[in-house]
Amino acid sequence: MNPIWPTDPAQLWPDPRPTELLDLPALARRCGVARVLAKAENQRALGSFKALGGMYAGLRALSLRTGAASLEQLREACAAANPPWRLLCASDGNHGLAVAAAARHAGADARVYLPAAVPEARAARIRARGAQLQRVDGDYEDAVLAAESAAARGEGVLIADTGDDPHDPVIADVLAGYGLLARELRGQCPQPPSHVYAQAGVGVLAAALAEGLHDWLRAPARLVVVEPERAACVGHALRVGRAERIAGDLHTVAGMLSCGRAASVALAALQRRGALAMTVDEAELAAAPAAVRAAGGPDSTASGAAGLAGLLRAAADPALRAAHGLDERSVVLVVITEAALQPDDSQGA
Repeated sequence: MNPIWPTDPAQLWPDPRPTELLDLPALARRCGVARVLAKAENQRALGSFKALGGMYAGLRALSLRTGAASLEQLREACAAANPPWRLLCASDGNHGLAVAAAARHAGADARVYLPAAVPEARAARIRARGAQLQRVDGDYEDAVLAAESAAARGEGVLIADTGDDPHDPVIADVLAGYGLLARELRGQCPQPPSHVYAQAGVGVLAAALAEGLHDWLRAPARLVVVEPERAACVGHALRVGRAERIAGDLHTVAGMLSCGRAASVALAALQRRGALAMTVDEAELAAAPAAVRAAGGPDSTASGAAGLAGLLRAAADPALRAAHGLDERSVVLVVITEAALQPDDSQGA
């Protein structure tokens, strides 16, 4: 039996290059730690780390269904399909862009379900990749239900990045795609970090970092999941021991993190690796991109800099600082997960 293509997320591009790891001494001084290292995922294809997960999972799903063991075979199979293969997903923006890119790469169709509040600039980037957009009158969780319903009706192959099945193979592929980021970090960091502050929507990126870095981090080896106060579904799942929908309005300035239910695949990994969770408020999220820029980092968004918002809060709060084991010897890793999006940015990357 031929292997499913791609076998490694590094195969997604002909000349894969790691995104930069930035040393930000001004932030280290501000936080009272030895070092703050920032992984610049704004440099990733499509402008965010999501390119690793959605593209990898989408292409593997198509390869599994067509038997293709290479991109050439996959394109041939998609060109011959009648009706065309279609990928489906729900998204706040970046996952949909990645799934749309996977479909275009293979020569398949894509339909992306977007919550009503997703800005048109993000929708236009997905549309520019050839995907059909379906606006959903509701939040991200309503978009997830709409995509799941379409898949159940046989309208396409669902490329979800969240769900209740802890063994879902597609979400496992999304997590594996993000694992490339952890592999790059292990080759880039001048020394193993002692702390990782990773933002979470449904928790899959944080889970990938937990799985990929847990045996390499130095003491106290803290992985802290950072979430908006208004959308803290991963912290809730860690407290109650299961993924379930949280109540309330999920709207947050960190729009890419406005998720109401953790992915069970992610929860299992975070529980296994002893992850902690914390929240940050809207003002802290809104201020984080400027803090990154002022320290010499890249332009990002409240979502992209949310991990740093968590670090800044923990460093300034004596109780959190003690609970996380932060001190002047700590080496802290954060991930800048996306580039700033300009209002007229519709071309994608």
